[in-house]
Amino acid sequence: MILPIVAFGDPVLRKVTEDIPKDTPVNLRELADNMFETMYKASGVGLAAPQVGYSLRLFVVDGTPIIDGEEEDSEDFDPSLVNFKKAFVNPEILEEEGEEWAYEEGCLSIPGIRADVLRPERLKIRYFDLDWNEHIEDYEGIAARIIQHEYDHLEGILFTDHLPPLKRTLLKKKMSNITKGEIRVDYKMKFPK
Repeated sequence: MILPIVAFGDPVLRKVTEDIPKDTPVNLRELADNMFETMYKASGVGLAAPQVGYSLRLFVVDGTPIIDGEEEDSEDFDPSLVNFKKAFVNPEILEEEGEEWAYEEGCLSIPGIRADVLRPERLKIRYFDLDWNEHIEDYEGIAARIIQHEYDHLEGILFTDHLPPLKRTLLKKKMSNITKGEIRVDYKMKFPK
């Protein structure tokens, strides 16, 4: 089921989420499936539970759309995105390291705005899958960036928070328009009241 994506300005996007207990009444597999379906409909590569109105430590990623049609020897091909479809339950970034590098990011909750964000190139993360198996994994490149972006959502942080103050000031009107629903998107959104 496709869920409405929460727009900038909704308080759920600024709330730090809490760990999900194993005995949660929420059907995590169904929620994750709905999040994947919603993400694909909106042409995204990641989606966090707060973006669909749930203050839960859960996000889903699938970077494979980025590499569809790319040849493995292409300079744009990122091997970290092969088989990079996952759900992360109760994730915790254990380490971030390496040079910070800029890459243009956007967000389904902040449509129409894109900007370069600096992030470390590598990370180590601990998380549970949907069967409650624990994993500790290392990621780098675009895969690490997607995880960092979605992880920020669980901490109440948006990609625009990483921008310099002047850039944020210049985006204020556009951000205000998003909150008011004065935008056009080809996916279902929920705007603050």
